[in-house]
Amino acid sequence: MKALCWHGKKDVRYDTVPDPTIEDDRDAIIKVTSCAICGSDLHLFDGFMPGMKRGDILGHEFMGEVMEVGKANKKLKVGDRVVVPFTICCGECDQCRRGNFSVCERSNRNKDVADKVFGHTTAGLFGYTHLTGGYAGGQAEYVRVPYADFAPVKIPDGLSDEQVLFLGDIFPTGWQAAVQCDIEPTDTVAVWGAGPVGQFAIRSAVLLGARQVICIDNLEDRLSMARAGGAITINFDEESVLERLQELTDGKGPEKCIDAVGMEAHVGRSIDSVVDRAKQAVFAESDRPHVLREMMYVCRPGGVLSIPGVYGGLVDKLPFGALMNKGLTVRTGQTHVNRWTDDLLARIESGQIDPSFVITHTAALADGPEMYKVFRDKQDSCIKVVLKPGQTSSHSQARSAQ
Repeated sequence: MKALCWHGKKDVRYDTVPDPTIEDDRDAIIKVTSCAICGSDLHLFDGFMPGMKRGDILGHEFMGEVMEVGKANKKLKVGDRVVVPFTICCGECDQCRRGNFSVCERSNRNKDVADKVFGHTTAGLFGYTHLTGGYAGGQAEYVRVPYADFAPVKIPDGLSDEQVLFLGDIFPTGWQAAVQCDIEPTDTVAVWGAGPVGQFAIRSAVLLGARQVICIDNLEDRLSMARAGGAITINFDEESVLERLQELTDGKGPEKCIDAVGMEAHVGRSIDSVVDRAKQAVFAESDRPHVLREMMYVCRPGGVLSIPGVYGGLVDKLPFGALMNKGLTVRTGQTHVNRWTDDLLARIESGQIDPSFVITHTAALADGPEMYKVFRDKQDSCIKVVLKPGQTSSHSQARSAQ
């Protein structure tokens, strides 16, 4: 089969690799009909996440048709159409029983390595380093899905791939980010980053009843999409984030802050950003935490910081005194996808939200290496890329942001 494989920093290739096979009775083999490039994939593309090996199949946002099931899998049958959550979870361990699916205790087959790095293992993830199990990802024609009798979400007839694909990651990620804020009707929610996760965090905060939602970014096409979703926007290249947030909150600061950026913050020429880049270059710091610092500083005392943005290692110069003395609550983590999918699928079916709004580019899987660069460099107003293994066109199809 064909798949997108990692061969080093900024080196993704469209390779021929062995077809997956059933390895456990709970497995399923999925023929991928749609997959996507996620912002988290760019951390691998840019070489900031440890634990990758040459030839690893990328991708953790995918869906498709069930082609084969293990003999113990009673949930799925051949021909079922499913979205596969990016978090691999057994459904039986103590954490899964608590609904903490992203920290499943059984699914990381490299548990010993993860224990050393994180203190305790987290769940296995598709296409995302050997620290999380080294599982083959979904930017491929076929995927083996472990524990497929638990996590995959069956899709009813009448819904397109584009409407439901993002149930596997960015929609529940944005939703969890907003839910973690404990939003009240009087709250201002500030969202840093207007990429795909930020867009879903904005719409989730609106659905959950925030008084106002503010989005901070510097790309007009992304800010325009954020405004279409109900946000007030701040372009940090054109105005002071601190001063504008003060104006919009009567000097009190936002009650809830969401970091939808993560370890690769691009914030122009701020002093801390310049220092972070220098430290990163000499391996004195792994991540660029400008957004974390800014949130800790501007958040209203007693507020909540919600962090869906991915961080990979060590960060420096956090204003922890501000965090402690203002009594801020921090909530973070990979997404417990299956905690939210029933509710979110119902919202899609009822027409409350159509997640396809975020798609700006559709391309063949074969065009994936080029689309990684387009997405990484935000060319052609690119916000979200969907790849089609069955598509033969060698040209991406751009769609105007809604």
